[in-house]
Amino acid sequence: MDVVSLIPQFGGFLYTLTSFVVALSVIVAVHEYGHYIVGRWSGIHAEVFSLGFGPVLWSRVDRHGTRWQVALLPFGGFVKFLGDANAASGKDEEAMADAEEDEALLRRTMHGAPLWARSATVAAGPIFNFVLSTLIFAGIFMAQGTPRDTLTVGELLPIPGLVNELQEGDEVVSIAGLEVPSLEDGTSWAAFRNQIPSEQPLDYGVRRDGVEVTVSGPNLAPPYVHSVAPRSAAADIELVPGDIITAVDGEPIVAFDQLKVIVENAEGRVLLLQVWRTGQTIELALAPRRIDEPQRDGSFATKWRIGISGGLAFSPATKSVAPLDALTAGSAQVWMVVETSLSGLKHMITGAIDTCNLSGPLGIAETSGAMASQGAKSFIWFIAVLSTAVGLLNLFPIPALDGGHLVFYAYEAVVGKPPSDLAMRVLMTLGFGAILTLMVFALGNDIFC
Repeated sequence: MDVVSLIPQFGGFLYTLTSFVVALSVIVAVHEYGHYIVGRWSGIHAEVFSLGFGPVLWSRVDRHGTRWQVALLPFGGFVKFLGDANAASGKDEEAMADAEEDEALLRRTMHGAPLWARSATVAAGPIFNFVLSTLIFAGIFMAQGTPRDTLTVGELLPIPGLVNELQEGDEVVSIAGLEVPSLEDGTSWAAFRNQIPSEQPLDYGVRRDGVEVTVSGPNLAPPYVHSVAPRSAAADIELVPGDIITAVDGEPIVAFDQLKVIVENAEGRVLLLQVWRTGQTIELALAPRRIDEPQRDGSFATKWRIGISGGLAFSPATKSVAPLDALTAGSAQVWMVVETSLSGLKHMITGAIDTCNLSGPLGIAETSGAMASQGAKSFIWFIAVLSTAVGLLNLFPIPALDGGHLVFYAYEAVVGKPPSDLAMRVLMTLGFGAILTLMVFALGNDIFC
C-alpha cells in the first residue's frame, strides 16, 4: 500500500472531524450555558460546567464555586447542578438527604428548587439554541443585505464564450422584451423567470446613468454552480461553487432550467457533464439521485437531483437590512427549519419518505466538513441550522432529554408531587434506551444508505 497516497484522505478526515467538533462545541456550549446561567439566576448552584466527556484536560473553579472544565471527548457537554447524581440530572439520594436538613442548601439544589426555577433552567438550553440560530441568521442577513427593489447589476459572473455588455450598477428594466417586476413581488418574479427563453445572448433593457439603453447579456439564470449539497451526486464528483456546466451528453446548455429538465428526465441515468472551471473545460460523469424535497405546503416530493443550486448571471446589488427586520427574518428561518424537521419526521414515520433522510453523527460530521469547505458563511449558516435541530431534538418528550424533564414537571404541576424515584429511574432507563436506539439507527443510515 502506498502510504503517501493516504495523506490527502487523512487530511480530509482531519478537516471534517475538526469542522464537526467546532460546530458541535459551539452549539453545546451555548445550550449548556443556557442551563447554567438561568439556573444561577434562579438560585440553583451549578457544581460543574463541562464541555466534552471523559478525562478532564483543563479546569478551573470560578468565584461562584462552579468548576469549568474541558474534557477529552468533545462530543457533547453537561452542567451538573447541586443534588444531581449525573449529567442527566438524576437525583443524588445521599446528597439530597443531607440537604433536607438545611433549608437554604436544599433551595440551591436542582431537585429542591421551586418548580418554576427547575422548569426555567431546563427549558433554557433549547431556548438558547434557538436564540443562537436566530442571531446567526439575522447577522448573515444584515451582512449580505437584501436585493434592491429594482433589479440592479452587482458583481458579474464570468460566462464562457460570451461578450457580456452588462455593467455593474445597471438597473435592469427588461430582458428579452419582458418587463422586469419588483423583486419583492415573489409571484410576479417567478412567472417572469419562467417566461425567459433558454437562449443566449439575450437583450437587456437597462437604465445606465439615467439613460435607457439595450445591451447584450447572458441568460439570467445560467447553469452556474452556486452551492453544492453535501453527500450529493455533485459532491461525490467534486463539483465546486463557481463551476459552469456548458453541456450535458454533448448537448450545449445555457440555462439552469435546461439542466434541471435533463436531470429529471434522465431518471438516474449517468450523465456526462462538460464543466467550465476557471478558464478550463473538464468532463465529469454523475448519476442523478432520488431526493425527498420539502414543499411549501409542508409535504415532500420525490425528485431526481444532482445536488447543486443555481443563481443569477450577476449578484444583484443590495441594500442594508435594519436590525429588527433581520431578527424577524432570522426568527422566520428558525421556524422554517423546525417546521421542515417535524414534517420530515412525520413523513418518515408514516412511510411517505425514505428513513434514509435521517442522518447520524457520521452524516452530520461529513456535512460539517463539506459546508466548511464552501466558506465561512456556509459553515456558520450550517451551525445555525444544526443549533435549531439540537434545540428541537432536546424538546422531544423523551426521558433524559430536556423535553422529558419538562413533561415530569408538568406532571408535578398537575398532580402536586413529582413521579416516584422508582418511576423516574425506570423512565430514565427507557429514555436512554430510546436515545441509544435512535443513534444506532441513524448511524446505520450513515453507513448503509
